[in-house]
Amino acid sequence: MTALTLNLNSVIKLTREQFYQLCKENPDLKLERNAQGELIIMPPTGGETGRTNVNLILQVASWNDQNQLGEVFDSSTGFTLPSGADRSPDVSWVEKSRWEALSPEQREKFIPLCPDFVIEIMSPSDTLKKLQDKMEEYIQNGCRLGWLINRKSQEVEIYRPGQDVEVLKLPSTLSGENVLPGFVLNLQKIWG
Repeated sequence: MTALTLNLNSVIKLTREQFYQLCKENPDLKLERNAQGELIIMPPTGGETGRTNVNLILQVASWNDQNQLGEVFDSSTGFTLPSGADRSPDVSWVEKSRWEALSPEQREKFIPLCPDFVIEIMSPSDTLKKLQDKMEEYIQNGCRLGWLINRKSQEVEIYRPGQDVEVLKLPSTLSGENVLPGFVLNLQKIWG
């Protein structure tokens, strides 16, 4: 099953609050919205993608617990990007001062900013082009580091502002660079 994109703009242009309410009223659906206002209905993940996602979250969360530099979020967390898109990366991290600058109300709904760091995992229902576009969208909206993990091809695409995408074939580790200082992601279980 692949993601479905619905263009309802000729019928209704959902406000941020209406989109939030739509998601809240339909918790069994994973919905995103692109900058053009089109709704994207994401299928549930399969076992391997879910297992991989948990492994990645555990590694990032463990590093964050030790360093206390920000907050880690799972794939159910919505972010309203500056472009107006509403996205839910598989794994994301927001630097502490940016998180603390948000009001309690902003923290309860879709977070009104772009994460500093994101990971997207390519699942069988994804197309590479759509995920690459999504990664570029994160970077254009202020993300400082992004990793697109393609288990099938055993490649990682690294996205950084103002730089060409770097593609690594079967890396055993990835560095959090200056965004997640001291973080090293172990990819052995991901490729295994």
